[in-house]
Amino acid sequence: MLDFALARQQMVDRQIAGRGVRDMRVLGAMREAPRERFVADEMSEFAYEDSPLPIEAGQTISQPYIVAYMLEAAELKPNDRALEIGTGSGYTASLLSRLCREVFTIERHDELAELARMRLHRMGYNNIEVRFGDGTSGWPEQAPFEAILVGASGPSVPNGLRDQLAIGGRLIMPVGHAIHRQHLVKLVRRSQKQFDQQDLEDVTFVPLIGEHGWTEAQLRRQGSHRAHALGRGKKR
Repeated sequence: MLDFALARQQMVDRQIAGRGVRDMRVLGAMREAPRERFVADEMSEFAYEDSPLPIEAGQTISQPYIVAYMLEAAELKPNDRALEIGTGSGYTASLLSRLCREVFTIERHDELAELARMRLHRMGYNNIEVRFGDGTSGWPEQAPFEAILVGASGPSVPNGLRDQLAIGGRLIMPVGHAIHRQHLVKLVRRSQKQFDQQDLEDVTFVPLIGEHGWTEAQLRRQGSHRAHALGRGKKR
């Protein structure tokens, strides 16, 4: 039987720290979170491989490296309140829960939202709230947030998400006008109207579908939109 604890340590050492992620809190969270419990039983033996994996509703759990990279870029602090767009199986939310005070996560697939809610509750996470809905509108009644992580790509950062950042808050999101190639951007809110933007990695993510993201019609025009949360840039 696979030694998941050993596989987890090797994943962090080789795939994450080995590629340049240096935030000790992020590395610690990745060493603790049992990724094998966020995939189907038949996929658990692959949980610590360097790739995304399929989950329910035809979606994927992201490549571990790109998750760690986004967490590090978000500069998370213990007292932060974080918003995640795209709950998936709940893995990234479980990492955020170790790094932040409160986590609010939105999933557009009701099946995934309910499964993640049950899984996180069963595992004892008590600082995560899961909502089923359109993540492109954010969670205005819980705003502002010190960090927003978006696990799907859009043609631009939705204005509603910008508005829900606290002053000094950081937003990490893949952005691009092609569904098969994007770049990860980091926004930092400096004042009510001023945002600094930094381009990070080249990536490929599933599309952000919703009122302020891609529409189904736009995706059909671009062809198949099955993609994975996978970094394609620097292999440090």
